[in-house]
Amino acid sequence: MELEFTSDQEELRDSVRAVLERECPIGLVRSVVEDGVAPDALWKQMVELGWPALTVPDEHGGLGLGWVELAVVVEELGRAVAPGPFVPTVGLFLPAVQATADAAQLARVLPRIAEGSLTGALALTEAGSGSDPATVRAHAVRDGAGWRLSGTKTAVLGGEVADELLVVAREPQTDGDDGVVAVLVPRAAVTMTPEAPLDATRGLVDVALDGVRVDADQVLGEPGSSTARALRRAVEAGTVALAVEIVGTCQAILDVTLEYAKQREQFGVPIGSFQAIKHKFADMLVSLERARATSYFAALCVAENDPRRSIAASTAKAAAGDCQQLLTKEGIQIHGGIGYTWEHDMHLYVRRAKTDAALLGNTHDHQARIADELLGR
Repeated sequence: MELEFTSDQEELRDSVRAVLERECPIGLVRSVVEDGVAPDALWKQMVELGWPALTVPDEHGGLGLGWVELAVVVEELGRAVAPGPFVPTVGLFLPAVQATADAAQLARVLPRIAEGSLTGALALTEAGSGSDPATVRAHAVRDGAGWRLSGTKTAVLGGEVADELLVVAREPQTDGDDGVVAVLVPRAAVTMTPEAPLDATRGLVDVALDGVRVDADQVLGEPGSSTARALRRAVEAGTVALAVEIVGTCQAILDVTLEYAKQREQFGVPIGSFQAIKHKFADMLVSLERARATSYFAALCVAENDPRRSIAASTAKAAAGDCQQLLTKEGIQIHGGIGYTWEHDMHLYVRRAKTDAALLGNTHDHQARIADELLGR
C-alpha cells in the first residue's frame, strides 16, 4: 500500500486548488449563504473539467480513477468550503449506485453522472436511527409491476437540488439486513421539507415518501442482505469522503487563524509570538495531520478494497471529528471577539466542519463501531 502521492495526484491537487481559488473565493460562499445565490457557474466549471467523472469507470464515460484521487479533490473542496452538489453526488450517491445496481442500471445512470447531467443524494438516515442500512424503517412494498414507498428520511445532504435520490428502505415484516431495498426516486416524486442547516452552503432536507410509487427497474439489484452489505460498503466510502472534506476545511481554519495570529498585535507584538498561542497551534497541527493521515489511509483501503476498510473508515471519521472539535474551538478563540461575528468568515468554515462531522455518524458513533469490529461483535 503506497502512502505517498504520485506526481499525477500532486498535479491534480494543484490544479483543483488553482481552479477553486479562482472560481470559488470565500465571497462566493458568503453570497450563497447570505443571498441565496445558486452556485450554478461553479458546478458548470466542475463539469467542464470532468470532476464528476473522476471515479466513473471509463466504459461508462468516466475517467476511471480511484478513491484516493477523489479524496484529493474533496479535500480541496473542503478547504474552499465549496457549495454545490459534488460531494452529495460523487461522494455519497455514486458509491451507493455502483455498489447496488446491475449492469443495465449502471449503463443507464453512470454516464449521466459522468457528464454532469444527473446529480443525486443518498436518503438513508431516519429519526432515531443510525447510518447502518439494517436500521432503516421506511417501507418498500411490491405494488403490481412496481413498488410503493412510505416513511420519512431525515438530513438528506443536497437533496433539494438532486435530480434523483437513492432511497434505502425495507420490505414489510423484515428486520436487520433482510429485505433491505435500494430505490432510485426522482426528486419531483417526493415531498421535501428543508431543515434549518448549520451549513447553508449545502442544504439538508427531510423527505416524505408516503404515496410514492416507482417502477420495478428503479430498484437497484436484488432486495435483501446482499443489498444491505453493498450499501454498508458504500456508506464506508461516503464516510471517508466526509472525513477528507473535514480535513480540508480544518486546514483552511488553521491557515486563516495562523495568518491572523501573525498580524494581530497585543502589547506591541504579534499574538502568534506568545508561547501559549504557539502551543495551541502545535496541538492543532498534530490533530490535523492525524486526521489527514487516517483519512488517506482509509481512502486507500476503499480504493484497494482492503479488508481493513471498515475500521479505517471509522477511524478516519473519528479522527476528523476530534480534529474539527479542536480546530473550530481554537480557531474562534484565537481570533477573539471578531471570530464570533457574522462579518468574519470563520463561521463559514466552522459550519461546514461541524455539519460534516455529524453526518453518517459522529466521533462517538465511530469509536463504538471500531470497538465492535475489534471485539467481533
